[in-house]
Parts: sequence; C-alpha cells; structure tokens
Amino acid sequence: MKAEQDGDLLEEDSPQDNGVQTNQYSSISPPASPVAQDEPFSTYFEEKVHIPENVSQVFSFRKLWAFTGPGFLMSIAYLDPGNIESDLQSGAKAGFKLLWVLLGATIIGLLLQRLAARLGVVTGMHLAEVCNRQYPTVPRIILWLMVELAIIGSDMQEVIGCAIALNLLSVGRIPLWAGVLITITDTFVFLFLDKYGLRKLEAFFGFLITVMAISFGYEYVLVKPNQAELLKGMFLPYCAGCGPLQLEQAVGIVGAVIMPHNIYLHSALVKSREIDRKNKKEVKEANKYFFIESTIALFISFLINVFVVAVFAQAFYNKTNADVNESCNKTGSPHTDLFPLNNKTLEVDIYKGGVVLGCVFGPAALYIWAIGILAAGQSSTMTGTYSGQFVMEGFLNLRWSRFARVLLTRSIAITPTLLVAIFQDVQHLTGMNDFLNVLQSMQLPFALIPILTFTSLTSIMNDFANGL
Repeated sequence: MKAEQDGDLLEEDSPQDNGVQTNQYSSISPPASPVAQDEPFSTYFEEKVHIPENVSQVFSFRKLWAFTGPGFLMSIAYLDPGNIESDLQSGAKAGFKLLWVLLGATIIGLLLQRLAARLGVVTGMHLAEVCNRQYPTVPRIILWLMVELAIIGSDMQEVIGCAIALNLLSVGRIPLWAGVLITITDTFVFLFLDKYGLRKLEAFFGFLITVMAISFGYEYVLVKPNQAELLKGMFLPYCAGCGPLQLEQAVGIVGAVIMPHNIYLHSALVKSREIDRKNKKEVKEANKYFFIESTIALFISFLINVFVVAVFAQAFYNKTNADVNESCNKTGSPHTDLFPLNNKTLEVDIYKGGVVLGCVFGPAALYIWAIGILAAGQSSTMTGTYSGQFVMEGFLNLRWSRFARVLLTRSIAITPTLLVAIFQDVQHLTGMNDFLNVLQSMQLPFALIPILTFTSLTSIMNDFANGL
C-alpha cells in the first residue's frame, strides 16, 4: 500500500503530456521537493490515516471514524480562552440577547471550514501553499504578515488564558509570567505527542474537549439558566436596549469564533488522510465525511460556548460590583477587594469570572472553571502552533527541522505575551482581550478572500469549484 501511494505521489508530481497533467481533479499539484523528501521531520504528517475500502453503504460509521480528527482539532479554535472570555462578557453585558450572533457566526464558520477542507482534499495542498503558488511576491508577503498578526493575537489570549487558569488553581501562588513560561514548556512537550502516532494525538485533543464540556457543563447545570430566554436569544435576532457596548461585544464574538488562521489550519489538517486525488469518487466521499465530522465538532463547540454565555447571562447580567462584593463577603473569599462597593455594572473577564463563580456558587465552581480554562488554553495553544508552522512553511516555503520550526513559531508570539504577563496585572486584562477579539475580526478578509477565490476557480478545483 505504502509503495503504491509513493508511486501515486511521484506520478502526480511529474509533468505528463508536455506539462499537461491528466486524470487529475486539480490543475495544481504539490511541488516535488527533494529537500522535503530527504528531511526526516515533518509537521503532523509522519503517518497518514488509512481509509477503509470496499464499504458500499451510502454512509459508513467506519469511514466516518477514519475521517474523524481534523475537524475536532479545528474546532478547538472555537473554544480558546478568547472565545470563553467573549462568551462570558456577552452573557454579563447583554444577557441572552447576543446568542443569535454566536449561532450565526458558528454557521458561517462551518461553511468556511468546509471550503478549507475541500481545498486541501482536492488540491493536496493547504491554503498557504496555494497562496504561495498563485499570488505574486508582494501580496503574498503582506498576506503572510496579516495572518501572522492574527496568530500572535490569538496566541496571546491562549497562553495568558492558561496562565490565568494556573494562577486560579494555585490560589495566586503561580504569578502570570510563571504561568506563561509553564504553558510554553508543556506545549513543547505535548506537540511531540504526534511522534507516538497521529491518532493518539487526536485522542489527546478529544480528551481536552471532553474536559471542557464536563467543566462548563457542570457550571451550566449548577446555575440552571432560563431555557425559554436562552432559546429566544438564540433564534430571535434582536437586541432590545443595546448600545455601543453590546455592538462591540457582537463584533468581538464574530472575531473570536471565526479565526482567520483556523481556515489555513483546517486546509492542512485534512492532508493527514490517505485519499487518491485522481479518483473523483474518493475525493467526493472525503469531502462528504469531512463536512459531517466538522458539523459534529462545531456543534459540540457551540454547545460549550452556549454553556458559558448562559451561565453568566443567568447569574450576572445587570449585577453590580456591590452585589458581588456582598456574595464574596458571605463566603469569606480572599478576592472581595476585586469588586469595589459601588453600583457600577459588574465587569468580568476569565479571571474575575472564576472568582465570581467561586463567590456565588462555592470554591468547587471556581476550580472546575479553572480546569476548563486550562484545557481550552492548552489545546488551542497547540493548534495555534500548528497553524503558525503551516502558514510559515506554506507562504515562505521553509523546510526546517521540526524543533527549529516549533521554536521559531513559538518565539514569534511569546515575546509580546511575556511582556504583557510581566507588566500587566492578572486582574486587568479585560481591555486587551476585547481589543484582540476585534483584531481577529479585522484580519478575517485576509483568509476569506483567498479561500473564496481559490475554491471558486475551476482551474484549481475543477469539478469541485463553488457554484454561484
């Protein structure tokens, strides 16, 4: 099987019929690269998952299981600490009124992820590699810089989210900067899990998503949100009495959910499955199963996001600092001074959110919240690092050793993150997270335009190009 596959790859990479490739469902194919073949390291693809053959049913759970993995890794970007913070602020500032924005953004995100997966399956290349092939030097470099900016912004939220979770779990003994260093170190360790097998790495991400679902689901059951209000907020696009504050929150939700670098990531992750790109039926089948898997993954991520919004909408919407101060006093919380005795509307972030839950619902709620944030931050930090590697390799055609690539991609984001951790107090990070979520929204066109352009071109996608 391996020999046949290698033969297919050599066939694809060699020009045929005077440069015209035949029996191919994309007019561009992965470049032959002796450097890449000689290198013993690769990003994520040291093995490819075999797809069961001779399954004649219209739908096969065996095949779906074989394709399951990339969509769940992609969905982690919908559950990173930036998303969680956006969710809790949405609930605290607007109640259930912005749930429809979250639903709409997730549906649009699913459609874009479907295009990303389809591009990777049909062409055998991820979005950054296609950009490298199709765009001239100057726009390509600008595009790369914009995507790197989005990755740095997202990475800052993820690493600092982990650091805040460690601070909460250690009752303040681990300062923010130390949490950042711990997160970076263990990310290096976890990233080498794929040396033990691709499926084991995907199972580890599945475990982290399960931890998030249990943690935030526990908070949801504890608070018992009003289900009628929740459904109304989810399916009725209204926002009665909303102002600039809620509008900024809505923009932040879109930026937190639809992340530009995640589109690049998903188009690369689908390359981890054995698909014969010369066989139209196989390509069509892969597109179908990847779409089903992405739908399931994003549905689960949407539910987890809803848990967080609903908890803070039910328990803390229209609450004042004085209300929370009173609750903290009753439970003897050491964090009472975070909430001054005034009638200003309560403002929460990931850190204060955990503290408030602890004050109102007991210490268990705080620690379970922190565990969920830690799982969210750790998993999204790892997928963010993969995004950085794929983007850098694709746009710049870098062929480095695995360790050098990981070191460089982590270093790009780590400097600003460490500076924030050293000079910023753990209790005053709300403004930064709001800014970074809006930044993600502003970076969206730099992923949307390429993915919509390339998946609409018949010269690239052939029979799988987008319709009107």
